[in-house]
Amino acid sequence: MNRPYLLLLFMLVSGPAVGQFWHTDYKGAQSIAKAENKPILLVFQGSDWCAPCIKLDREVWTTEEFREYASSRWVMLKADFPRRSKNELGTDQAKANAALAERYNKNGIFPFVVVLDKEGHVLGETSYQKIGPEGYINLIESYTKQL
Repeated sequence: MNRPYLLLLFMLVSGPAVGQFWHTDYKGAQSIAKAENKPILLVFQGSDWCAPCIKLDREVWTTEEFREYASSRWVMLKADFPRRSKNELGTDQAKANAALAERYNKNGIFPFVVVLDKEGHVLGETSYQKIGPEGYINLIESYTKQL
């Protein structure tokens, strides 16, 4: 098998796992959190307009260090609020994200990180910080110590 086919095969096999790392459905994430007895890490972002959101995604959420640690400890939930029409969410997803914002991000802060217990109660929250993957891991863990 030559290289282009191997690369395509790798992308097909690894692609779904990358997409599944972040959930977009609160009820689904909460069901998983209850079943696995894990807290939920909810991130509010503006993926195509918010510079700190883009930076946080690139420098923390997508790093191997963070992904490996987070995947076994938290249920990851992202509420995205894109502005460009090419990135527009479906009506149902946009409404679901707005409902999450009404409940957990009333001030409309972006990016905004909220750590929830499996029942949906807030354990801790923070806006953007320049602390890297290890810093966010430590911060989130500090919120979940009470569990």
